[in-house]
Amino acid sequence: MVGPAAKREAVAHLRGVLEMSERRACSLVAADRKMIRYRSRRAPDTALRARLRELANQRRRFGYRRLYILLRDEGEASGINRIYRLYREEGLTVRKRRSRRKAVGTRAPILVEAKPNARWSLDFVHDQLACGRRFRILNVVDDVTRECLAAIPDTSISGRRVARELTAIIEGRAKPRMIVSDNGTEFTSNAILGWGKEHQLEWHYIAPGKPMQNGYIESFNARMRDELLNECLFLDLDQARQLIAAWIIDYNTTRPHSSLGYRTPAAYADHLTATGHRAALHDGSARCQVAHTAPMGVPTAEALIAAG
Repeated sequence: MVGPAAKREAVAHLRGVLEMSERRACSLVAADRKMIRYRSRRAPDTALRARLRELANQRRRFGYRRLYILLRDEGEASGINRIYRLYREEGLTVRKRRSRRKAVGTRAPILVEAKPNARWSLDFVHDQLACGRRFRILNVVDDVTRECLAAIPDTSISGRRVARELTAIIEGRAKPRMIVSDNGTEFTSNAILGWGKEHQLEWHYIAPGKPMQNGYIESFNARMRDELLNECLFLDLDQARQLIAAWIIDYNTTRPHSSLGYRTPAAYADHLTATGHRAALHDGSARCQVAHTAPMGVPTAEALIAAG
């Protein structure tokens, strides 16, 4: 269906090139003459458009909902519908990348108390430098607060190195009740088995070939790849460490998370600590709320089940 703007352009073309009258041109394109003569009285929103473009250029993989949250945090009073209209008019729509096939079937849920350090997830992400040298990143995520506790890039990370990094995180935070990982050789090594026994931790291994049993870290890995790894070209490992560390700080303290009611992971962790919420976190596909209602105009996020 042709919109009013396209019809105005068509009438202008017919009148300018073929020297038709307005009446004749409108009849050919099936346009009302009042609609052709209409001129919008809406404010140009120049400053808002400029700020929206600036945020979209800084965060190229953010859609209009997250950009709306960032603008709202800056004090912008416009509603989400207005932001969406400007977002579309400025041509800022994010191009969707091809998604993987989704598994069909049911999953048995693992109930976890909704408080920080109830369960951590571990996994590796791979990338390469500009010279072609490959490196990997050890990611550690708190499944309840969605905080990234560590992202360690290096060319080689052994089981002993994983144990040392986990020990450093525990010293600065607290010991988790459970750790979830796949069956990679780093996580099944004698160093990790001995470390888990020493710290009296429950270490849960997902079924081979079932990465979505560790869905929280897989979701985080996808966000990291989409917003950072695919957007940056790392010249060397030092630069990769700096950019990854900066992105992790932004992810934990600035980036709004849809499953947390569009709060940041750090803010949600503070909320759980302050209110003493204790709820059940489900691994299944159906999840309910523990956070407050989503912002006006934003679909309510699925979050944790409030039972406390």
